[in-house]
Amino acid sequence: MKRFATLVLAALATTALTAPVANAAAGEVIVYTAEVVPVAVFKDPKGCHAVPNGAHVLVNRTDEEVEVYGVPGCLGLPILAVEKSYGSHVPPAAASFRA
Repeated sequence: MKRFATLVLAALATTALTAPVANAAAGEVIVYTAEVVPVAVFKDPKGCHAVPNGAHVLVNRTDEEVEVYGVPGCLGLPILAVEKSYGSHVPPAAASFRA
């Protein structure tokens, strides 16, 4: 039984060490709000980010699709998907995004 437990633990450790890790999207996401506010630039975004208040346009200059969510924390279903190298007007309900 000890040998079996050792083999199982070794297999789990090997799987954990070789499992793919979520990497940051390469590039940047640019969010434009208004003429009087500097654009927000998210370089190599990884994970979930808050959409700046009053965001008007999101430009996806990454190598992955960007999903925009209507709630903070990128919870639930996305309300908008922006393909790589494209941009979109941001809905007023936008609260967060993930690349």
